[in-house]
Amino acid sequence: MAVDSSLSPLGPPACDKDAKALQFIEETTRNADAVQERVLSEILARNAQTEYLKRFELGGATDRKTFKSKLPVITYEDLQPEIQRIANGDRSPILSAHPISEFLTSSGTSAGERKLMPTIQEELDRRQLLYSLLMPVMNLCVPGLDKGKGLYFLFVKSETKTPGGLLARPVLTSYYKSEHFKTRPYDPYNVYTSPNEAILCPDSFQSMYAQMLCGLLEREKVLRLGAVFASGLLRAIRFLQLNWQQLAEDIRTGTLSSKITDPDLKSCIGGILEPDPELADFMSKQCGKENWDGILTRIWPNTKYLDVIVTGAMAQYIPTLDYYSGGLPMACTMYASSECYFGLNLNPMCKPSEVSYTIMPNMAYFEFLPYETNSVSGGGESGTRLVDLVEVEVGREYELVITTYAGLHRYRVGDILRVTGFHNSAPQFHFVRRKNVLLSIDSDKTDEAELQLAVDNASKLLKKFSASVVEYTSHADTTTIPGHYVIYWELLVKDSTNSESESFDSVMDQCCLTMEESLNSVYRQGRVADNSIGPLEIRVVKNGTFEELMDYAISRGASINQYKVPRCVNFTPIMELLDSRVISKHISPSLPHWTPERKMR
Repeated sequence: MAVDSSLSPLGPPACDKDAKALQFIEETTRNADAVQERVLSEILARNAQTEYLKRFELGGATDRKTFKSKLPVITYEDLQPEIQRIANGDRSPILSAHPISEFLTSSGTSAGERKLMPTIQEELDRRQLLYSLLMPVMNLCVPGLDKGKGLYFLFVKSETKTPGGLLARPVLTSYYKSEHFKTRPYDPYNVYTSPNEAILCPDSFQSMYAQMLCGLLEREKVLRLGAVFASGLLRAIRFLQLNWQQLAEDIRTGTLSSKITDPDLKSCIGGILEPDPELADFMSKQCGKENWDGILTRIWPNTKYLDVIVTGAMAQYIPTLDYYSGGLPMACTMYASSECYFGLNLNPMCKPSEVSYTIMPNMAYFEFLPYETNSVSGGGESGTRLVDLVEVEVGREYELVITTYAGLHRYRVGDILRVTGFHNSAPQFHFVRRKNVLLSIDSDKTDEAELQLAVDNASKLLKKFSASVVEYTSHADTTTIPGHYVIYWELLVKDSTNSESESFDSVMDQCCLTMEESLNSVYRQGRVADNSIGPLEIRVVKNGTFEELMDYAISRGASINQYKVPRCVNFTPIMELLDSRVISKHISPSLPHWTPERKMR
């Protein structure tokens, strides 16, 4: 089968199956506008009798002009009443003509809690289709991937049920627990070292232990190492640092640690674990060294690349991954969210800073709200006219707006994308950031309003010391594993003797915990259940520090009239200035409250 040479500069497809996948990419992107027109028509036709579409009196119309003139652009808050009804058990066709099969919990939050994204059963087919395109593209760039395995650290997270009985869980948990994943057909290009039992184990420690153990047992066969996010791969490295001695002992004796109690895991791993003193000695030699530079390629010497997301907030982890991997390439293969799967990277071995995703026009109907990056407020919508997928302009930034088969219509996702080019007639986008997100370590997203509320709540504890927070800023510190939030406070203390007491130090520690209690459930789950976020830290700086910060900004050309204290900082000279003025450091003394059984309202 002929495949466009622009998609395979390194040679022909690896096999017939790949050839068909690549041809599908070519045909779909070449006819992007026609595919989009068909997708919108299908969505509007099938959902014509839903309560939501009838409200806007489309009269059965399925064309773009009527759609754009009748339907408003919306946010999650606009849909909350309908979503709540579905969650409470209303099975009438409210948003979708097809039954809502479950809710996917978004890492974005609404009023401090996860958003519930409705989905339908057939969306699994669409997600599976996009997954099926990843390896055919990767095989063009890295030959021989069918000769070994992938070591991927994949996990399920907690799920709950709505009052009406629908499951609510993260999109990847939904996929890993689906038959699409569990009974996936054998593909020599897509074999993992981790058995399904290890991935599906709900206990994060046992799951990580089993996946790491299996990866070590087959270390010579591993050709690619990955996790969903860069932060997840670094957690795996930290896990190895803390547990390598027990892992080596299991390998030496051929017996599984007593910490593994899950019966499915014990049965599965017990069947493949045999004494291997030579591998245990090798591990002890490598992991016992103080220097872990290049540890990934020392333990897994045949690894050709890391498969992790290092775009957006994850870019902060690139230097650390470079250190541990000895500079292995990092492949960002796919762009997806709870709301919709969007597209893939057709040049997956490019530099992380150059990653662009090609939107696949068959996944949903896409529109784009022009976004200005140089406005006084730091960024905002430019007018209200949305443009279609093929109408975007190279170099401009847009907010993504989607219409899905599952019943989201003209929904603002909140992702800001920059157009970098086109593949055929389908645009390619660089992910710039999540709109309004200040801090992110893993899948958490904290915006300015939420950070302000957390500071306000914590600062109330200072009243009995006649102290208050004068100014503050924040930073996502990823030099630790896991990363953690650092909040810089400048205090006004009326009586300096108060701030020098032990009780004041204790209250400052409590301020850290109070801030954590004030942050959203995604953050708190990362702290408590996933161990993906470390304890929050407050660093108190000398009086006058934020004035120095303003002086520095003005010296670099900021207007004194428009200067506002940045609520999040990343620029190295500013970090150095703040850290040089720190007079005390305080760490959250315990875990914040979080429970997966929390009753959904």
